[in-house]
Amino acid sequence: MKKSFFLIILLISSQIFAQPKFSDISGKTGSFSRMGFGARGIAMGNAMVAVTEGELVSYYNPAVTAFQEGNSINAAYSFLALDRKLNYINYTRRFIFGARREQEDSEDYSNMTGLTIGIINSGVSGIEERDNQGIKKGEISTSENLFFVGLSRRFSKTFILGLNVRFYYYSLYENISSTGLGFDVGIIYMISDNMNLGASVSDLNSAYKWDTNDLYGQQGRSTTDKFPMSKKIGFSYHFDEPEIITAIEFESFNNTTNFIKFGVEYKIFNNLFLRGGLDRLNISNSNFLPKPSLGFSYSKELDSWNIGIDYAFVFEPYTIGDQHIIGVNIKL
Repeated sequence: MKKSFFLIILLISSQIFAQPKFSDISGKTGSFSRMGFGARGIAMGNAMVAVTEGELVSYYNPAVTAFQEGNSINAAYSFLALDRKLNYINYTRRFIFGARREQEDSEDYSNMTGLTIGIINSGVSGIEERDNQGIKKGEISTSENLFFVGLSRRFSKTFILGLNVRFYYYSLYENISSTGLGFDVGIIYMISDNMNLGASVSDLNSAYKWDTNDLYGQQGRSTTDKFPMSKKIGFSYHFDEPEIITAIEFESFNNTTNFIKFGVEYKIFNNLFLRGGLDRLNISNSNFLPKPSLGFSYSKELDSWNIGIDYAFVFEPYTIGDQHIIGVNIKL
């Protein structure tokens, strides 16, 4: 009997000590901002740090926007379990300083610049509010938002540098809210016409500062929650025939969690793409389940506009349902 009792205690203890490592990165501040951006990137496993074709967003690497062809607008809505929401909108444009619109497709690499503006909105609704007697008072919701502006500059045909400014706003409860300011830095180096090396560092200086003195009086306190800093490096290769983009990426968070990501995009014909990926293959902890994904997009030319529909499916291992992301992209 005693041996059985101690065996049960040992098993429970091992689970208690294993859990902090298992969920370390997921419990860090700003987890919504690390889920990816839009249907295309998420369908490709978020392995986008070195991808320079298609609709581009500085969220993954602020240097990539210098490659954007035309003006790109995209928005997406996510269907998530547990009353969560996750929405995206982004505008990206490439231009040349001092050039007229008809000159913007020239090969003047020295002045080629990319601009992007984006928003990620997330939150949880339907949270029951109860008093200290357990009586339901109503329902509350949270809203967490990331606003970012990115600029990139192409200094030569092969080297591009970019900078993102991130602004966070979190409305948690009644008068309890917080803001944060952070930065991303990224580079693209073109090894050849078909192969890119990309690298970025994200969430430099990002943090939430909280003050609950107004809510709790003398029991209130001031705290600071820092975001984990992300460091990424990756390669992409564009096959000409058939037209396939492949990408692999390594991401490290403060040297405590390390992920490998894979992504592929296959152009079936001019306006139809199939995508697949594997996100968050944790090489620091094999108990952490990765997130496979699939997706597609279809677009159609309407006068001078190209309007497309994107879709992504992501297997979520720790919820009762999976992710479905539907997006619209417009190229002018």
